[in-house]
Amino acid sequence: MSKNLFITGTGTDVGKTYVTALIIKKLKQNNINAAYYKAAMSGNDRRSDGSLIPGDALYVKEISGIKQPLDEMCPYIYEHAVSPHLASRLEGNPVKMDYVIKNFKDICNRYEYVTMEGSGGILCPICFDEDKIHLTDIIKACNLSCLMIADAGLGTINNVGLTAAYMKSYDIPLKGIIFNNFEPGNLMHEDNVKMCEYITGSKAIACVKHGDNDLDIPVEFLESLYE
Repeated sequence: MSKNLFITGTGTDVGKTYVTALIIKKLKQNNINAAYYKAAMSGNDRRSDGSLIPGDALYVKEISGIKQPLDEMCPYIYEHAVSPHLASRLEGNPVKMDYVIKNFKDICNRYEYVTMEGSGGILCPICFDEDKIHLTDIIKACNLSCLMIADAGLGTINNVGLTAAYMKSYDIPLKGIIFNNFEPGNLMHEDNVKMCEYITGSKAIACVKHGDNDLDIPVEFLESLYE
């Protein structure tokens, strides 16, 4: 069985997929048999044959260099760029928890380290019609700890604090925070990091600058985040 970690974000477009790709790239560069998984993915383009391209999974695969087949990375893919619960209402094929877990366990049996990325922020509803499924349900069902991705800029103290508090209310362990779009020497960014550490009691384990191609974390420390 693999060691696993869940990647959540403080919201949409904070760089969750970008940082996830760098995490898996770091593992791959150190000869670790790593895999990616995302339960539901919205906002995807279509191929010429009409099939949907799992955009986030394709990005992670290309950046990280992993050989994992694209078609096993995400069981539920939608075209509309909305929350998965609404996308499935518009397009059909609502998320089923047992299928998400089955696919996740299959991947865990074949890889050393599995990184599961969430959809949007921690409150994102995954299904809300046939079943009521939130990201927290998936995290708890798969017994995962979390790493939080946040933008380093204005508003992040509130976003990080609320996300951490919500996770704590569900007894979801927070392993640390990675700040994206960090500008060294930017007084606000540097203060945001310190304030978020104080409010959450969790450490900033990395600060990623715009355009970084590698994650500045020792691989041994990165491995220790997985359980």
